[in-house]
Amino acid sequence: MWINSGLIANLHSIISILKMKIFRNIFLIFKLLNESFVFAFTSVKANKLRTFLSLLGVSVGIFSIISVYTMVDALEANMRAGVETLGSNVVYIEKWPWAGEDGEYKWWEFWQRPMATYNEFQQIQAQSTNAQAVALYMRFRRELKYKTNTLSGVAVIGVTHEWNDVNPLNIAEGRYMTLLEANNSASVAIIGPVVAEELFEGENPVGKEIKVAGRKLQVIALLEKEGSSLINVMDLDNTLIIPFSYARTIADMRWAEPTIAVKAKPGVYKEDLMGELKMIMRSLRRLKPAQKDNFALNELSVIEKELSGMFVVLNLVGMVVGGFSILIGGFGIANIMFVSVKERTPIIGIQKALGAKNYFILTQFLFEASLLAVAGGLVGLLLVFGGSALFSHLLDFTINLSLSNIILGVSISAVIGLVSGFIPAYVASRLDPVVAINAK
Repeated sequence: MWINSGLIANLHSIISILKMKIFRNIFLIFKLLNESFVFAFTSVKANKLRTFLSLLGVSVGIFSIISVYTMVDALEANMRAGVETLGSNVVYIEKWPWAGEDGEYKWWEFWQRPMATYNEFQQIQAQSTNAQAVALYMRFRRELKYKTNTLSGVAVIGVTHEWNDVNPLNIAEGRYMTLLEANNSASVAIIGPVVAEELFEGENPVGKEIKVAGRKLQVIALLEKEGSSLINVMDLDNTLIIPFSYARTIADMRWAEPTIAVKAKPGVYKEDLMGELKMIMRSLRRLKPAQKDNFALNELSVIEKELSGMFVVLNLVGMVVGGFSILIGGFGIANIMFVSVKERTPIIGIQKALGAKNYFILTQFLFEASLLAVAGGLVGLLLVFGGSALFSHLLDFTINLSLSNIILGVSISAVIGLVSGFIPAYVASRLDPVVAINAK
């Protein structure tokens, strides 16, 4: 017991000594960092012109790279928002694929394919076990008239009644078409907010009559505004929606090229739905096993894959352009730090004569370089923030400086400061105190 007590006492003593050393080292580190920061801040404040030149180089660099990344992020968000109107769990059966095969788009083969038909739409409705809803639609352009107002080239979409189950519409006023209206070529229409604003000039369009291809249609609903997008895959703001059965009487289906839209049931994988649809379509078109598909099964991931590849390239371009700007800013900081070392050589000598260690001198100059770089980076980020707010207001296009880009900008600035200032700081830390004091 006596031996155990002695060991325990010794262990407590050793632990106490280690704790004291750890706390002392932590205190010395904080003291070193504090003194380095004070020295760096004093030097920066005393040399305003040099500080300004350093800030300018890094600010331009950070502004270049972060502004490119911010614009790319804004473009990507806007385009993806437009694409997502297609629905992530919807498959589109049509003549033309959205992307080529093996990097080649064989339009001469796709052009000869037959278009989707009303009979195929009905057969898929009857045979598919993985589909929650199946709709048929076609798109074309026509002139709209209301009293003396005329709009040319308006996008018109003829849809079957099931369209609202596949891609639900956000109706601001009015109602969706009934099944009876959809199947019996009723003269009804649902109008997009932009078309309504231009055609009716402030009047409520619901209940009013318009003319399409010389025929009268009654507006039964006004859609909510979705906003603009760079990729308006399904731009309902600028669209007139009418029953498919009515659309066939005013448009040639050979040119409108109908599309069958199939929405998967909850819990059904899209791959399973596509496999089933492929089997049904090949059966309906009586294709032999060796024959290629003469239809396309399109879905959202095809466009997302193309967009991802495009934005990888844009980000790489932004990195290269911003990298050159940052490199120039880094050289500027390095040159200015060499000048700072030369000016303060006698002071460095006095510090070393009074007992300052090499690491203290090194840390002091690294802090100064980092302080300059981070300050320049923050100025560049402020410029990006101001530019984003200005362009968002002027162009009606949302551009936001994200937190990730802010962190990226500050991080790049700090790294550039450390890298650019290391050699001047190392040279300063290795100066001989006697030679340094006598330097002129």
